[in-house]
Amino acid sequence: MADIIQLLPDHVANQIAAGEVVQRPASVVKELLENAIDAQAQTIKLLVKDAGKTLVQVIDDGVGMSVTDARLSFERHATSKIRSAEDLFQLNTKGFRGEALASIAAIAHVELKTKQEQDEVGTAITIEGSEVVNQDVVVTPKGTSIAVKHLFFNIPARRNFLKSNTVETRHITDEFQRVALAHPNINFVMYHNGSEIFNLPQSNYRQRIVNIFGPKTNEKLVPVNEDTDVLKISGFVGKPEFAKKSRGEQFFFVNNRFIKSAYLNHAISAAFDGLIKDGSHASYFLNLEVNPQTIDINIHPTKTEIKFDDEHTLYAILRASVKHSLGQFNIAPVLDFDRDANLDTPYNFTGKQASSPVIEVDRSFNPFNDDSVKTTPVTKTKSYASSFSNRKETPTASWESLYVGLESKSTRSQHDFSEVTFESEESTVSMFDDEQTTTKQSTYQLHNKFVFSAIKSGMLVIDQYRAHQRVLYEDFLKHITVKDTVSQQLLFPLQLTFTKQELDIIAQLKGDLEHAGFVFQDFNPDSLEIIGLPINVPESEVSIILEQLISDVEHEVPDAHFSAADLLAKSLAKSLAIKSGQTLSQTEQEHLVNSLFACKEPNVSPNNKPTFITMTVDELDKKFM
Repeated sequence: MADIIQLLPDHVANQIAAGEVVQRPASVVKELLENAIDAQAQTIKLLVKDAGKTLVQVIDDGVGMSVTDARLSFERHATSKIRSAEDLFQLNTKGFRGEALASIAAIAHVELKTKQEQDEVGTAITIEGSEVVNQDVVVTPKGTSIAVKHLFFNIPARRNFLKSNTVETRHITDEFQRVALAHPNINFVMYHNGSEIFNLPQSNYRQRIVNIFGPKTNEKLVPVNEDTDVLKISGFVGKPEFAKKSRGEQFFFVNNRFIKSAYLNHAISAAFDGLIKDGSHASYFLNLEVNPQTIDINIHPTKTEIKFDDEHTLYAILRASVKHSLGQFNIAPVLDFDRDANLDTPYNFTGKQASSPVIEVDRSFNPFNDDSVKTTPVTKTKSYASSFSNRKETPTASWESLYVGLESKSTRSQHDFSEVTFESEESTVSMFDDEQTTTKQSTYQLHNKFVFSAIKSGMLVIDQYRAHQRVLYEDFLKHITVKDTVSQQLLFPLQLTFTKQELDIIAQLKGDLEHAGFVFQDFNPDSLEIIGLPINVPESEVSIILEQLISDVEHEVPDAHFSAADLLAKSLAKSLAIKSGQTLSQTEQEHLVNSLFACKEPNVSPNNKPTFITMTVDELDKKFM
């Protein structure tokens, strides 16, 4: 049998390796920004065009590279941080695997310009698909500029799997924010399609958070600081009243590296237990400093997951530190949370004994006497009765006067009914029999979740949440498409605070939101004002609805094949539909059933899940066999 195993060509091996490192344009942004930080840059600029599909360029003022280093940087497993295997457990830098630039160059057009401070001229290298097209001397400022163009130009299948520009831009923004939050001592600037998105000057950690997420964030932050032999914690958590439905503002940094850890996230949730509602998520921006020898970073290609030696100890310290901060700044309730401060003893009366009032009662007082009361209660101490002690009583009319005239009426004949007439009821003829006019209960609700309705062949079991979603979805979609809806005007404008990125998403959907019934008055850099809402949308739910809408856009719910109107209708229906656990009256149950079967597609919810099931009489009979 002939040999069938063979070595892959270099360009194929590089493309396979690139699939692990470069998943989307945001992966390129992450690798290039981390390289710029390792180069000791003080100012880093990120330029993006068409959500990174056309251009991703990072310009820094770091130490730069020599001619030899510039050429070697694109070779696989070429790095300046690792000399031996033991160095993997002493890492304090970002890029160390030596695969980033080689993988990027295998699937894109790359232009590199770099110069060291002591050199008079720099080096320019152009690479297309791992092949060096040109290398020349160029005049360039100190530092490095890497431009990645036409990502996945030689792998069209990977390019087709990229999402819409909105979704890809959001991923790029997330990576930019993670790197910028971890390094507040560096100036970061980001441009997208020529427009400045972020301009973050060098600052402290709190100011960096405020610059990214808006000035309103400052009042939401609670500082967390703890220093132990195992772990050092610094950063901030959000106040419980500002908890959100999404997990957008949750950041863990271990040794200035962003990580994802469901285990540590559970520690934060445990610290906020009882302070936030179910389904809400607290915000946190926490930096954890540990010994590099106690963690393993090289377990995931994107280096966002870290293996800890002793996770249980970190969990306990983190949970206790957050609870301590919430209690220290009076965020968590105290033990005597029912105490009313208005009932506290004033300082002037502290230590004094209270004197009991003594009241003398006039036992000769008779309220049925005609004469006015001559004596009044006298108290030895000032009491409630003392306010009436000097009041002059006026004689009241005799109680017998209330019955004057009744005697003459009683003398009337009690047996004279000659003038008595009775009002007869109108006799009406019923159009239907009594059995037909009697209203019968046609629907029943079970566990405040399912609605039962009888049909000729058996019964229907309807999921009230999914059914109402379908009803609202078709109603909103009709109004948005036809562009004819009615809004209810608010007495006072409703002002909501969002980050700049969230406001950009709302601005993109503004037209469809207005067709759905929202009326916007003004868009500010960090907030917006609403003066009109769709009918049946409560004012208290507006913030939740918009947060859910933003979350759907960020988490790739919209696809390229669906319109923004469809996305908006789904998000509004999901937010406003009656939830499981809500009690429905008989009229509401019947209205829900009738509205569901008046829809074009009553069988499924907007997310293609069944809204009801049928159980025939035969199926019920089989249950008793």
